Amino acid sequence: MAGHRAPLADRLRPESLDDVHGQAGVLAEGSLLRTAFEEGAVPSLVLWGPPGTGKTTLARLLSGKSGMAFEALSAVTSGVKDVREVIARAKLRQDDGTGTLLFVDEIHRFNRSQQDAFLPHIEDGTIVLVGATTENPGFSLIGALLSRVRVIQLEPLSEDALGAIIDRARSNRLHGLDGDTVVEDDARQALFAVAGGDGRKLLNILESAVHLAGGAPVTGDLVREAAQTPLTAYNASGDDRFDLLSAFHKSLRGSDVDAALFWMGRMLVGGEDALVICRRMVAMAAEDVGLADPRALTVALDAVRAVQFLGQPEGELAVAEAVIYLATAPKSNSAALALGAAKAAQAHSEDPVPLVIRNAPTRLARELGHGKGYEYPHDRPNSVSTQAYLPAGLEGLRLYDPKAVGDERETARRLAWWRKLRHPGKGE
Repeated sequence: MAGHRAPLADRLRPESLDDVHGQAGVLAEGSLLRTAFEEGAVPSLVLWGPPGTGKTTLARLLSGKSGMAFEALSAVTSGVKDVREVIARAKLRQDDGTGTLLFVDEIHRFNRSQQDAFLPHIEDGTIVLVGATTENPGFSLIGALLSRVRVIQLEPLSEDALGAIIDRARSNRLHGLDGDTVVEDDARQALFAVAGGDGRKLLNILESAVHLAGGAPVTGDLVREAAQTPLTAYNASGDDRFDLLSAFHKSLRGSDVDAALFWMGRMLVGGEDALVICRRMVAMAAEDVGLADPRALTVALDAVRAVQFLGQPEGELAVAEAVIYLATAPKSNSAALALGAAKAAQAHSEDPVPLVIRNAPTRLARELGHGKGYEYPHDRPNSVSTQAYLPAGLEGLRLYDPKAVGDERETARRLAWWRKLRHPGKGE
């Protein structure tokens, strides 16, 4: 009876690979994981993927198939003392010829020195380490540890996989629901929506919805009631933040105002700080709108000030207005290209500043010729001087190439006119 009081997700934890749904790619014939299961030889691994995609389940199945003892730690609650105790037990088993699979959940939460502590015990075979993380191991794990493990990336569960999990929950009379439980089609769709690819979340919400139904069919409304609040597939402290910020920035750059507003909305509903979104808009305004509409940078900075002054949610309207402005503004990356070209041109960084435009604050500087012959542009026709401003040999260097879009069309016209006045007879 006690087992039936455990959450449905725990009762239905797969006991074989046949019960694992949604990871066909990493479990395909010839894959690393499939081979490890078939041969019972498990290398040290890091399983990287969203919550509820089977990381803990796969670790337990690997341990059972290989005959190794299973030890589990959570990096959230475990400290150095816990790690030492696990390693001590593993050494005793090693002396008796039994291996230990150490599963470390949320391994990215261990600091550098804690991660370092695993290295010698992986090297000498005291443990086979299987870590689980929701964050990119390339950013969160030290290089020495990454070089000793294989990284397996798990994907969010598809609707087909989630549907198979629902069916298994209904048909498993021993550990699942009553086999007579009816889950209506709109309830299935609602479960897919609120689960966000997370099998454990789906089963938890399904179990709550069944209790609310009290023996009646489970409907979409009951699923939404069980979920209580709209759930978004967003982790403001993990990879999701950077993926969604990237999608947001690219939608702005691509002038898709609806997509940009959609990703903005997902981040805000997911609890993101509006200033994080504003910072990305400031960067985008400079990089991608640029001089095609110089007001865009002001609009983005105004959104920053509005959020700082009003807070959330009041300041979010200014964020939305800035999103619409930036997405619909003409686009030019000419300033970004000019910056890159200016840096690349520094192969000539040793070239001296021409004497004529050097500073001449002292008599010695003037005696050395600093500033001698300088032409003051405002004393020239059209306030344009024919003075050379680049080092000798770099005459005619072009770093800025305006695009014929938005306000930059006028900039291009003025630039062509100035270049013609500064370099008469060159056909510009």
